[in-house]
Amino acid sequence: MTASERIAQQFHASIQTKQTALDQLPPFIEQAGRAMVDCLQQEGRILSCGNGGSAGDAQHFSSELLNRFEMERPGLPAIALTTDSSTLTSIANDYDFNEVFARQIRALALPGDVVLAISTSGGSDNIIRAIEAAHDRGARVVALSGRDGGPMALKLGPDDVEIRVPIEVTARIQETHLLVIHCLCDLIDHQLFGG
Repeated sequence: MTASERIAQQFHASIQTKQTALDQLPPFIEQAGRAMVDCLQQEGRILSCGNGGSAGDAQHFSSELLNRFEMERPGLPAIALTTDSSTLTSIANDYDFNEVFARQIRALALPGDVVLAISTSGGSDNIIRAIEAAHDRGARVVALSGRDGGPMALKLGPDDVEIRVPIEVTARIQETHLLVIHCLCDLIDHQLFGG
């Protein structure tokens, strides 16, 4: 297979994944968007977390809210729990890496906040503990997952929303997660500010 053929194969796989997601995910994205809008209207915050590429997605989402997405508007309260290296390493060193998000959520989350928990496998222990901490603090969870949802899916409560990309390939899940994040940002902007 030539390099051009491999590149085309990646594009086609991504397109197919997004088509599958389009057929299944819009009701869940809409529900998650409503939860986030309700949170922000009640002066709550959205805290986001993930590992690796999902950490990048958590930061991307937070930056789109704090700064702007596609329209001029005031900044919105969002915190990426993946960005403070001193906090992350002190928690990992003093306690356990599986606590790096949960301890922050227990310190920062208030009832009515939303925690955006991102895991392509649904099996990241620190994300599962983050979900448990969110529930302890009275925060609602929006979970971005993939594959079969993993153990993370079993931790979600009736008020939480899971947006599960039903694909096995991590790269395809992450690409779709980014599209979902942009959909959520668009819903938030238009429901809060119109236009």
